[in-house]
Amino acid sequence: MELKGKTALVTGGASGLGRATAERLHAAGMNILILDREGSDGAKVAAALGSNAAFEASDVTSAELVKKAVDAAVSRFGGLHAAINCAGVGTAARTLSKTGPMDLDLFKHVITVNLVGTFNVCRLASEAISRNTPNADGERGVLINTASIAAFDGQIGQVAYAASKGGIVSMALPMARDLMKNGIRVCTIAPGIFDTPMLALLPDEARKALGESVPFPARLGNPAEYALLAEHILQNPMLNGEVIRLDGALRMAPK
Repeated sequence: MELKGKTALVTGGASGLGRATAERLHAAGMNILILDREGSDGAKVAAALGSNAAFEASDVTSAELVKKAVDAAVSRFGGLHAAINCAGVGTAARTLSKTGPMDLDLFKHVITVNLVGTFNVCRLASEAISRNTPNADGERGVLINTASIAAFDGQIGQVAYAASKGGIVSMALPMARDLMKNGIRVCTIAPGIFDTPMLALLPDEARKALGESVPFPARLGNPAEYALLAEHILQNPMLNGEVIRLDGALRMAPK
């Protein structure tokens, strides 16, 4: 897909992987609609990008709010051509601990935000994308979802997070098949350990140890590297129905 002049919706675009993606795609000539929570830095990020960027306060689990954001992208920029899902939450809780079974509401919350929220954005964005005029390959747009290597190598305490990300992995191929007649490609990126705001809360020694656990390069991933892959997926028409690990060959131990 030719990026210049096209429009991308980026969830979680106020920080971390989403912000890096919004910035890179904007630099490539795309219009950007950042979708993030009320009270996030989304408005500041959009203002810094300039006139071809906007912010919509939203909740990925809300049908009404996401539909409003999709409609805003179409109204402001004349269409929607890509949705990149970077919004998500994490948790650390064992199935059974000394205090008893995991809180079921905690498990439901992680699944709802990460898995249901991702699907909600995909289903609504795909409707708008399907209205585009196809290019010479018949392509109308692209969906990119964010899983995690926890989907494959979930650690102790990651049962809810791994389940949510495993669901995102499993959606890639059937969703690509669902949308092939609409000319919409679907890919999933499964990052390893990246230098995001969540990891910024850890002490420097802990961050250093995590980086050194990566085989090569032995460091935390840079959100700009995620953004680089997202840009390539948008531009490469043969990437479809694929889950791509972006982890420096890391395979996580049980803990």
